[in-house]
Amino acid sequence: MKNIKAKVKLIIPAGEATPAPPIGPSLAQYGINIGEFCNKFNEASKEFKGMKIPVEITIYEDRTFDFILKKPPVSALIKKYLGIEKGSSEAGRKFVGVLKKEDIRKIAEEKLPDLNTNDIEKAMKIVIGTAKSMGVKVEE
Repeated sequence: MKNIKAKVKLIIPAGEATPAPPIGPSLAQYGINIGEFCNKFNEASKEFKGMKIPVEITIYEDRTFDFILKKPPVSALIKKYLGIEKGSSEAGRKFVGVLKKEDIRKIAEEKLPDLNTNDIEKAMKIVIGTAKSMGVKVEE
């Protein structure tokens, strides 16, 4: 078992990691090979191209690292699903789209491994809350 030196959490555009800020400065202080990290991250995240992906990096004493890709944030999944650029500036008054119950279930199922619940109904409530705060109507 390797000794852990640090755990770093970043949100990086999928398939577009470069040694430039914020990645370079965040990881350089731990002495890991930033180019190697960028290459591995870009390869692992290419299926989510165009979205920002949360990543949890574990850095060991011997300057090696492992990382875990999380699913994109619920708001990013909703925007992708509806094909919109951003949410409403006046949530509750101006609406930017409509999600049906089955759409919410699909988004909740995709995000479920990263949420703090294993219950799909509770995960759907999380998605509904995010959708409403973005100005997306939810059809029951």
